[in-house]
Amino acid sequence: MQSEQRTRADAQPSADSAGRQRPATGATEVTVGVEEEYLLVDPVSRQLSPQADKVVAQAAGDLGDRVTTEFTLYQVEVRTDPHTALTDLGEQLRTTRDAVARAAARLGLRLISSGTPILGQLDPPPVSPGARYAQSLDRFRALDNEQSVCACHVHVGVPDVETALQLSNHLRPWLPALLAMAANSPYWEGKDTGYASWRTMTWGRWPVAGPPPYFESRTHFEDLLDRLVTSETLLDRGGLYWDIRPSHHVPTVEIRIADATPTVDDTLLLAGTVKGLALTAMAAVHHSQPALRPQPEMLRAACWRAARDGLNGKSINLDTGRLEPAAVHLGRLWNAALPAVATSDDHTLLHAAHMRLRTEGNGADRQRAAYRRRGSHTGVVDYLIETAAAAPDLGHRPAEPHLDVLE
Repeated sequence: MQSEQRTRADAQPSADSAGRQRPATGATEVTVGVEEEYLLVDPVSRQLSPQADKVVAQAAGDLGDRVTTEFTLYQVEVRTDPHTALTDLGEQLRTTRDAVARAAARLGLRLISSGTPILGQLDPPPVSPGARYAQSLDRFRALDNEQSVCACHVHVGVPDVETALQLSNHLRPWLPALLAMAANSPYWEGKDTGYASWRTMTWGRWPVAGPPPYFESRTHFEDLLDRLVTSETLLDRGGLYWDIRPSHHVPTVEIRIADATPTVDDTLLLAGTVKGLALTAMAAVHHSQPALRPQPEMLRAACWRAARDGLNGKSINLDTGRLEPAAVHLGRLWNAALPAVATSDDHTLLHAAHMRLRTEGNGADRQRAAYRRRGSHTGVVDYLIETAAAAPDLGHRPAEPHLDVLE
C-alpha cells in the first residue's frame, strides 16, 4: 500500500476545550489518516470476485484518487485525508466505505473487511496490471501467491524523518498489544487456523517485514535502506513492509500492524489508540527520554504470540519474558494511550469503542462467534458483509437467510 497522507505538526503545547493541558509534545496537534483494504465477494457463492478494477472505476466518481486497486483484483484500497479529530475521521471513513459498497453492489458484488479471505481463492491469484506488480512477481515469486490479505494502516503526521524514526523506536514495544487488539483474520481457505491474525503469519514471510529495528540515527536508517535496495531485497524504498515505517515522500510515520478492521468503530479505536501512543511518544522525544529497547527476538516472539492468541490467551511481557494474560497487556496499552487523547470528543468515542472491544472481542472473536451462530463459513462472510458498510441493497441477496449479528 503506497498512498500516504500529508500532515503537519506545530511547535507549542496546547490545552483542550475543557482547559486540560495536552502533553508537551512540541506539537499543538497531531494529524491521523487511515488506509483501509477490502475484499470483494460474490454474495451468492461468497467466494472472492476479481473485479476490483471495475469497482474502483465506479467508486472513483465519488472518491476520486482516494480509491484504487491493490496487488490482486480481489482487493480495493481506500485512504482518508489527514484529520485532527477522530469524529471527522469517522465521518469520512463511513462515507468512503459506503461509496465502495455501493459501487460493488451496482456490479452485483459485496465488500468485506477481513485480514484474510474466509473461503478459498485462485492460486495464484489474479494480479492487478502494472509494472511494479510484475516486478514483484518476478522477484518474490510464490510469496505473492498468498497476498490477497488486507490491512488497516494508520498514518501519523511528523515534522521530519528524524522524528518519524524516534517515534518508531518508542512505538515498537506496543506492536504486540496493537496486534492483539486489531486481529481479524482467523480463517484461511475455509479453515480455522487457530490464530487470531493469520494475515500476520503470511505477511511475516517477506524479507523485510515484522517489527522494525531500533534506529540509532537517520544515517543508520538510510544506510540500512540503501543496502536492502542494493541487494535487491527490496524493489525500492516503498517496499519496506515493517510494521512501522517512515514515509519515503511525505512527513508521516505509518503503523501497519493491524488487520483490516470489520467496522468503522474498530478502525477509529485503532487510529485513536495510535494517536494517543504517538502523542505520548512525542512528549518523550521532546523531553529526550530514551525509548524502551526490547530484544528483537523477544519482540518478534511477542508479536507471534499476539497473532496466535489475540485477546483470549497469554501475551509475553517484554520486561520479564514471562507470560501474562493478554488482557493485562491490553490494559497497559489503554492506560498509555488514553491520557494523551484528552479532548472530550476523542475521549468519548474511544471509550465507547473500547467498551465494545471488551464485551464483544476483536474482529477474530466476532468472526468465530458468527461461525458458531450461523454454523458455516459462508455465514461468516454474510456477517462481514453486514458489518462492513451500510450500502443500500440492490438485489443479489445471499442464497441462505441471515441470522442476527452478535448479541
